[in-house]
Amino acid sequence: MKLNKQDVAEALKTITAPGARENLLDSKSVSNIMVFGDEIDLDIRLTNPSLQARKKLEVTIMDVLHQKIHPRAKIKINTRFERPKTLPPIKGKPIPGIDSIIAISSGKGGVGKSTVAINLAFALQKLGLKIGILDADVYGPSLPKLLNLNEKPKSEDNKTIMPLEKFGVQCMSMGLLIDEQTPMMWRGPMVISAIKTMTQKVLWKDRDVIIIDMPPGTGDTQLTFVQEVKIDGAIIVSTPQDLALLDVKRGIQMFEKTGVKILGLIDNMSFFEGDDGKKYKIFGEGGVEKTAKEFDKEFLGFLPLNEDLRTSADNGEPLTYSKPDHKISKILIEIAKKIKQSFL
Repeated sequence: MKLNKQDVAEALKTITAPGARENLLDSKSVSNIMVFGDEIDLDIRLTNPSLQARKKLEVTIMDVLHQKIHPRAKIKINTRFERPKTLPPIKGKPIPGIDSIIAISSGKGGVGKSTVAINLAFALQKLGLKIGILDADVYGPSLPKLLNLNEKPKSEDNKTIMPLEKFGVQCMSMGLLIDEQTPMMWRGPMVISAIKTMTQKVLWKDRDVIIIDMPPGTGDTQLTFVQEVKIDGAIIVSTPQDLALLDVKRGIQMFEKTGVKILGLIDNMSFFEGDDGKKYKIFGEGGVEKTAKEFDKEFLGFLPLNEDLRTSADNGEPLTYSKPDHKISKILIEIAKKIKQSFL
């Protein structure tokens, strides 16, 4: 009997440890695989300390390897407990003049996060809330274009900044402080400085909610924002494409580890409705809703691809403001109602 290490690894990919969301290989629960003739020696790391969980996993491993590798393989399992590597909850500072702060996030760029953020802000305004919008995407600020903002913010004391106002909503973006054509080739310290400017020096006035359009991803910029600002809740936007969903899962884990409540997930670009009335699901189907269920988070709704949503953004008049009776606006207003009822 001659066993193959690669075959063992493939068999272990079919097993998920208790409490884990990935298989033993992808979750790095298996630290070592050794094969000697008819013997298989495994080193397993568990984050669940219970004896029951350990025994259950060991029995599962034995059964799978005997079925998939060889019924008479000699298997030795060395299991040890490791505490999960989690960050303590990070508590940033509240922003003066703001009652609640909601971050609109995405694991990957290009999923329509900024368009959703701006329209969700005006949907909340339609429900009677006083809203502010902070465009925190320092590398790709989009608020000036989405609201057709051309003037520079003013300062009355050369220390603080007055936010601009458009359609009754207060606005701030790094894109308002620099030339439109200037590339944002900034290193970490400059990004942190920009974040502190937008969160500590802007004089927001009497807002019920501020919507923060976060930069995509889960890197230093996002963590810095969580450290600097007391974010009350986060909404994650994604397309249903599998590639985008991988980053959604990382985003969920980042917010959970930093103590930020996730208000829900939005499936954007969920389908395109053709002239024939047929729905074309070009990015896949149901992935965001499935991910929400997997992580026990609320699913807030589906947003289809729509030309009016795009043209309204290009023209600087968000659809939920300019056409509140549009079918897409109605979907966003319903999502806003869910947020208001459950959180605000």
